[in-house]
Amino acid sequence: MFTGIIESLGKIESIEDKGGDARFWIQTGKMNMHDVQLGDSIAMNGVCLTAIELRVDAYCADVSGETLSLTSLKQLKEGSTVNLEKALTLQTRLGGHLVSGHVDGLGVVIDRYDDGRSVRFIIEAPKSLAKYIAMKGSITVDGVSLTVNKVDGCQFELNIVPHTLQETIMGGYQSGSEVNLEVDLVARYLERLVMGENAANGSDNKSQQTEITRSLLAENGFLK
Repeated sequence: MFTGIIESLGKIESIEDKGGDARFWIQTGKMNMHDVQLGDSIAMNGVCLTAIELRVDAYCADVSGETLSLTSLKQLKEGSTVNLEKALTLQTRLGGHLVSGHVDGLGVVIDRYDDGRSVRFIIEAPKSLAKYIAMKGSITVDGVSLTVNKVDGCQFELNIVPHTLQETIMGGYQSGSEVNLEVDLVARYLERLVMGENAANGSDNKSQQTEITRSLLAENGFLK
């Protein structure tokens, strides 16, 4: 688990093709590596990866073909800058929100414009994720815990302050940039929970599973 508070801007040192998979060496920048052990999880652009080799200033991680196909990691090159965060501990301040490091889908930056010293971004999410994104709710973009300012269909708006622009890769976003999205864990589990007994049904009952109505909520004890 992670918090969505980026610890360091890292840099891709090398990428080795492993016949469909890939092995990345990532320089960790200012991130303190003294407490990292082999097998620990480190999120890179919001993707949870396992450290399989360590140096004082870098680590190595294998990335599966599936992860490459479903995330923006496939676009990375040697020299690319990435967001890094170590897995949280019981002593970690939860400054963002609970983040799993499991990407739900790829979003696309539609527009960016200045708003005072901040920058506003409009991002379009896949249609399948739109129902999980709510105004003033939490969302993770490339591993960064953020608050949604506005929602319009599949598009949502973010206000990014100067510190976040400087300390993450968001400062380099342009129209057309693809970003890793992870929706709020609570939203995903809530949808499953309100299905009640219908959650055990197969794909033939998909429409019944995903349609949340007042009667469904009442049947499962959410309304009195």
